[in-house]
Amino acid sequence: MSFADRNNPYNFNEFLAWRQGVDYYRDDSFIQKLVKHFTGKNWEQVDAEAHAVSQKASFRWRDMADRIARPELRPFMLHYDGHHNRIDRIVRPHETEIMEKEIFSEAFFADKTSPWVKLIKMYLIYQNGEACVACPITCTEGLVMLLEKYADTPETKQILRHCKEGIDGAYAIGAQYLSEIQGGSDVPSNVLEAVNENGVWKLYGTKFFCSATHAEYAVVTAKPAGSEKVGLFVVPSWLPGNKEKEIRNGCTIDRIKWKLGTSELTTAELTFNGAVAYPVGPLDKGVANVVGIVLTYSRLTVGISAAAYMARVMREAEKYASFRKAFELPIGQFPLVAVQLNRIKQAAHRTTAGAFKLYRNFLSLEGGLKGSQAADEPLPSRRNRFNIRELIMLQKIAASWDCTDVIREAMSIFGGHGVMEDFSSLPRLYRDSAINELWEGPRNVLLMQIHRDLQQAAAWYKPEEFVANVLQGLDQVLIDELAAEIKIIVAHPHLLQLDDATIDICRRWDAFCHSFFHAYQNLALKEVEAAG
Repeated sequence: MSFADRNNPYNFNEFLAWRQGVDYYRDDSFIQKLVKHFTGKNWEQVDAEAHAVSQKASFRWRDMADRIARPELRPFMLHYDGHHNRIDRIVRPHETEIMEKEIFSEAFFADKTSPWVKLIKMYLIYQNGEACVACPITCTEGLVMLLEKYADTPETKQILRHCKEGIDGAYAIGAQYLSEIQGGSDVPSNVLEAVNENGVWKLYGTKFFCSATHAEYAVVTAKPAGSEKVGLFVVPSWLPGNKEKEIRNGCTIDRIKWKLGTSELTTAELTFNGAVAYPVGPLDKGVANVVGIVLTYSRLTVGISAAAYMARVMREAEKYASFRKAFELPIGQFPLVAVQLNRIKQAAHRTTAGAFKLYRNFLSLEGGLKGSQAADEPLPSRRNRFNIRELIMLQKIAASWDCTDVIREAMSIFGGHGVMEDFSSLPRLYRDSAINELWEGPRNVLLMQIHRDLQQAAAWYKPEEFVANVLQGLDQVLIDELAAEIKIIVAHPHLLQLDDATIDICRRWDAFCHSFFHAYQNLALKEVEAAG
């Protein structure tokens, strides 16, 4: 009981002091255990690098990310200078530019940085949300991987060097401009035109969703004039010597979009009017290279960023539940709150374990997902490559969806404070997570693709065998149930007929994919726990 007190002494100082002192890696025994298990002989190096980057991500970059998220600091466009010259300058907080430079100086894609070091750096940095760095990091990764395979001109080799190893200590940032107003995820419907003018390729037309618009280079899909095939190009935002003059490369930024989340990051509508572009790979294989290389890395990143978001909100919800009292008890002692916290922790741990297991399996692939798919490839290798391709899409669907659910539930632990933008980072992470659900293919598009893939592979890989192989080591009863369900669903001719039978199959397919990937994540978690 309490009596009236006009000078209410209550404060949040104890909770805030704890939060200010948390080191994302040092104070998380679970992620340390995960890193030790999955990185094997590389553990000592990865662990040391994780400790080092966490010292920056957990404090300096965390605070910078919080400050630049204020609504009044959202980026805006300055289309003209004082002399009526078109410049299309993206005005961002100076603090954003400082943090971006510091983070990209981590040299994620340099030869000296191992894949596991890159991954743990991303995981720790992503605990601060988008912050105008998460999307640019993964977009740059896609550009680097694309150019590592196809850079064959002085221009493209120089772009690769700029993004990968840096020039004079400055690391370039990449972007991806794929979507157009008429197509969205339907990249084959692109109509942006690429014209070869006296040996120089130039682009003409519009792109409708262009994130990381401040980047130095962008991967852009376009159709060569007179062709129905989509090609892939790298487009510099400025030609050599023109960045300082603010003369863009044949392109105007028409407007910045007003988004629900990732608000620190510009997403814009662009018009190309003769932008110089460098073709990358065969001009009739643009869609295949976008899906096989660019989107593969982006979708992997969605899984790791979802795990990172969940780790942060789980930690803060658990601590708040032990600090905050109601009816003279810490709220974490109420059974219904305990159930919520357990659900949050379970989702966070399985998502992180699944992301690390999938990344390990992805690294083990010779030639990546776009390696030999010939019928004479050994069947076990062919099936393994297929498993990982489908699991990457399934992770994108499940992890991004779960992440938004987890953050919403974590916010409820805070009561009304949970939705206060200046109380914690949870509302911002919630909005950023909602963007991840749509980024790199919304749920319905990927569900359709996975169903089609399984049908096309059925002659050499039955869907029930796919389930059994991926989930080997789990309870056999569960495997048999999922195998029986996928056999029925994949036997349905297609998911395009609007009839009762297809609607029912679609409902079952949506539920199945979520349950199946949760089973894969639980298998990963079981593997980590068994390692001790």
